[in-house]
Amino acid sequence: MFEQVSACKPLLRVTSEGNQCPEYPAQSSLSRRFCGLNHVRQHTNTPHAMSSTHKIQCRCGQIRGLLKATRPSNRCVCYCSDCQAFARHLQAPDVLDHSGGTDIVQVPSSNLTFTQGAEKLACIRLTDKGMLRWYSTCCQTPIGNTPANWKVSFVGLIHTCLSGENQSLDTAFGQVFMRVGVENAIGPNKPVASGLLCGMAKFLEIFVKGRLGGAYRKGPFFDPQTGAPVAKPNILSAGELTAAKSAA
Repeated sequence: MFEQVSACKPLLRVTSEGNQCPEYPAQSSLSRRFCGLNHVRQHTNTPHAMSSTHKIQCRCGQIRGLLKATRPSNRCVCYCSDCQAFARHLQAPDVLDHSGGTDIVQVPSSNLTFTQGAEKLACIRLTDKGMLRWYSTCCQTPIGNTPANWKVSFVGLIHTCLSGENQSLDTAFGQVFMRVGVENAIGPNKPVASGLLCGMAKFLEIFVKGRLGGAYRKGPFFDPQTGAPVAKPNILSAGELTAAKSAA
C-alpha cells in the first residue's frame, strides 16, 4: 500500500528463540512486530518489495489500470463461503483453487488507478450489510472487494485482474502469507489457517495511514465528494444467494 519502493535488503533480527528473522525498515512497528513473530512461527514468507507499478485489467482488456507499489501489502487466500459465492455468482470457477480459495492481494485502494473502462465497473453485495464486491460488466471478471465505508481505504484485489503481466504473483507480490476462512474450504485436505495476526496488523496500518492522510478520498471505487460507490450496489436476492452458496 505505497509509493515507489526499491528492493531493499532486510536487517536480521535475532528472536528470543534464537532465530534470525528478516526485518524491513519500511514497515511500521506494528506490522514488524506481528509479522516478525508470524515468520518465526511459520518460516514461509518474508515482506516483498514490489516494482513501481503493476498492471490491472479484466479478462477482455476493456478495463485497465495501474497499482502503485504498496507497503504494507498482504497476499492471502480466503476460503470463506462469501468469497466462494461471489465467484460462483459470476460463473467464474477459475477464481477458486481446488479447495475453494481465492488468491487476494490486499492494498490501499488509493494506490489503484483505472486508466480506461472505469464506467464498466459494477458491484454486488451478498447481503445488505456485506462487502462491496467489484467486477467488470464486459466480461464478468472479479476485480476486488472493498468495505462499504469509503473511509476505510482498503481493497482486496483478486488474482484474476492481476495476472496479465509476464510475471507470477509470487514474483510481483511475494508468496501467500495468510490463509483464512479455512473452515469453509472444500475437499478432503483442508488448508491450515495462518498469518492472521500479521494480516490484522497490516490492515490496521493501511486503515490508519489512509484515514490520517486523507488518502481514502483518492480511491477509484467511491465518489471523492459524496463517498457514494461509483456504481450502485446490487444486493443479491435470497434465491440468488442460496444458489451461489449451494453451487459447490
